[in-house]
Amino acid sequence: MPHDPLLEKHLADVLLAEGVLAEPKKMFGGVAFMVKGHMSVGITNKGALMVRFDPQRQVELEPWPGARPMDFTGKPMKGFLFVDADAVSTKPALTQWIRTSLDFVTSLPPKVKAASSKTAVKKKVTMKKSEAKKAVVKSKAGTRKR
Repeated sequence: MPHDPLLEKHLADVLLAEGVLAEPKKMFGGVAFMVKGHMSVGITNKGALMVRFDPQRQVELEPWPGARPMDFTGKPMKGFLFVDADAVSTKPALTQWIRTSLDFVTSLPPKVKAASSKTAVKKKVTMKKSEAKKAVVKSKAGTRKR
Protein backbone atom coordinates (compact mmCIF):
# COMPACT_ATOMS: atom_id res chain seq x y z
CA MET A 1 0.00 0.00 0.00
CA PRO A 2 1.58 3.32 -1.01
CA HIS A 3 1.62 6.16 1.47
CA ASP A 4 -1.59 8.09 1.99
CA PRO A 5 -1.50 11.56 0.36
CA LEU A 6 -4.12 12.75 2.86
CA LEU A 7 -1.84 11.79 5.79
CA GLU A 8 1.01 13.58 3.99
CA LYS A 9 -1.13 16.74 3.78
CA HIS A 10 -2.07 16.44 7.47
CA LEU A 11 1.63 16.12 8.38
CA ALA A 12 2.48 19.21 6.32
CA ASP A 13 -0.42 21.16 7.87
CA VAL A 14 0.55 20.29 11.45
CA LEU A 15 4.22 21.10 10.81
CA LEU A 16 3.20 24.47 9.38
CA ALA A 17 0.85 25.12 12.33
CA GLU A 18 3.80 24.40 14.64
CA GLY A 19 5.70 27.15 12.85
CA VAL A 20 8.19 24.80 11.20
CA LEU A 21 9.40 25.03 7.64
CA ALA A 22 9.68 21.38 6.62
CA GLU A 23 10.86 20.14 3.26
CA PRO A 24 9.13 17.00 1.94
CA LYS A 25 11.57 14.55 0.40
CA LYS A 26 10.82 11.23 -1.27
CA MET A 27 12.55 8.43 0.65
CA PHE A 28 12.18 4.70 1.08
CA GLY A 29 9.15 4.58 -1.21
CA GLY A 30 7.36 7.16 0.93
CA VAL A 31 7.97 10.74 1.96
CA ALA A 32 9.98 12.23 4.81
CA PHE A 33 9.78 15.79 6.12
CA MET A 34 13.17 17.36 6.64
CA VAL A 35 13.62 20.02 9.32
CA LYS A 36 16.93 21.91 9.30
CA GLY A 37 18.24 19.13 7.03
CA HIS A 38 17.28 16.35 9.48
CA MET A 39 14.59 13.74 8.95
CA SER A 40 11.77 14.45 11.41
CA VAL A 41 8.58 12.60 10.47
CA GLY A 42 7.45 10.76 7.39
CA ILE A 43 5.22 8.16 5.85
CA THR A 44 6.54 4.79 4.78
CA ASN A 45 5.61 2.98 1.58
CA LYS A 46 3.39 0.78 3.76
CA GLY A 47 1.42 3.77 5.09
CA ALA A 48 2.87 3.93 8.62
CA LEU A 49 4.07 7.13 10.23
CA MET A 50 7.81 7.27 10.87
CA VAL A 51 8.89 9.44 13.80
CA ARG A 52 12.36 10.54 14.87
CA PHE A 53 12.91 11.59 18.49
CA ASP A 54 15.51 11.77 21.25
CA PRO A 55 16.87 8.20 21.58
CA GLN A 56 16.82 8.60 25.38
CA ARG A 57 13.00 8.57 25.17
CA GLN A 58 12.81 5.19 23.37
CA VAL A 59 11.54 3.19 26.38
CA GLU A 60 9.01 5.92 27.24
CA LEU A 61 7.56 6.16 23.71
CA GLU A 62 7.45 2.50 22.62
CA PRO A 63 4.26 1.77 24.64
CA TRP A 64 2.33 4.66 23.06
CA PRO A 65 -0.67 3.50 20.98
CA GLY A 66 0.30 2.12 17.57
CA ALA A 67 4.06 2.50 18.11
CA ARG A 68 6.49 -0.22 17.14
CA PRO A 69 10.24 -0.39 16.59
CA MET A 70 11.62 0.89 13.32
CA ASP A 71 13.50 -2.11 12.02
CA PHE A 72 14.30 -1.75 8.32
CA THR A 73 17.30 -4.03 8.66
CA GLY A 74 15.88 -6.40 11.25
CA LYS A 75 17.62 -4.47 14.02
CA PRO A 76 15.57 -1.75 15.78
CA MET A 77 16.90 1.77 15.27
CA LYS A 78 17.16 3.88 18.43
CA GLY A 79 15.41 7.23 18.20
CA PHE A 80 12.96 6.10 15.52
CA LEU A 81 9.55 4.42 15.68
CA PHE A 82 6.88 3.41 13.22
CA VAL A 83 3.35 4.39 14.23
CA ASP A 84 0.29 2.71 12.71
CA ALA A 85 -1.78 5.12 10.61
CA ASP A 86 -4.90 4.31 12.68
CA ALA A 87 -3.14 5.57 15.82
CA VAL A 88 -2.61 9.02 14.27
CA SER A 89 -6.00 9.40 12.60
CA THR A 90 -6.92 12.30 14.89
CA LYS A 91 -5.25 15.69 14.81
CA PRO A 92 -4.33 15.64 18.54
CA ALA A 93 -2.64 12.24 18.22
CA LEU A 94 -0.73 13.28 15.08
CA THR A 95 0.25 16.59 16.68
CA GLN A 96 1.59 14.80 19.77
CA TRP A 97 3.92 12.64 17.67
CA ILE A 98 5.05 15.60 15.54
CA ARG A 99 5.80 17.72 18.62
CA THR A 100 7.75 14.82 20.09
CA SER A 101 9.87 14.71 16.95
CA LEU A 102 10.28 18.49 16.72
CA ASP A 103 11.43 18.70 20.35
CA PHE A 104 14.45 16.66 19.32
CA VAL A 105 15.08 17.63 15.69
CA THR A 106 14.91 21.38 16.32
CA SER A 107 17.56 20.99 19.04
CA LEU A 108 20.05 19.65 16.48
CA PRO A 109 22.39 21.98 14.60
CA PRO A 110 21.37 22.58 10.97
CA LYS A 111 22.79 20.02 8.59
CA VAL A 112 24.99 21.53 5.90
CA LYS A 113 24.27 20.14 2.45
CA ALA A 114 27.26 18.39 0.95
CA ALA A 115 28.26 19.21 -2.60
CA SER A 116 26.64 16.93 -5.10
CA SER A 117 28.86 14.22 -6.56
CA LYS A 118 28.72 15.96 -9.98
CA THR A 119 30.05 19.17 -8.44
CA ALA A 120 32.74 17.29 -6.54
CA VAL A 121 33.85 15.46 -9.69
CA LYS A 122 33.84 18.70 -11.70
CA LYS A 123 36.01 20.43 -9.07
CA LYS A 124 38.39 17.48 -9.05
CA VAL A 125 38.72 17.56 -12.86
CA THR A 126 39.20 21.34 -12.80
CA MET A 127 41.94 20.97 -10.22
CA LYS A 128 43.70 18.39 -12.35
CA LYS A 129 43.56 20.70 -15.39
CA SER A 130 44.97 23.62 -13.42
CA GLU A 131 47.69 21.43 -11.99
CA ALA A 132 48.52 20.28 -15.51
CA LYS A 133 48.73 23.90 -16.71
CA LYS A 134 51.08 24.76 -13.84
CA ALA A 135 53.24 21.78 -14.73
CA VAL A 136 53.40 22.87 -18.38
CA VAL A 137 54.29 26.44 -17.39
CA LYS A 138 56.98 25.16 -15.02
CA SER A 139 58.41 22.83 -17.66
CA LYS A 140 58.49 25.67 -20.26
CA ALA A 141 60.08 27.98 -17.74
CA GLY A 142 62.57 25.26 -16.91
CA THR A 143 63.54 24.75 -20.56
CA ARG A 144 64.10 28.48 -21.10
CA LYS A 145 66.45 28.69 -18.16
CA ARG A 146 68.71 25.95 -19.50
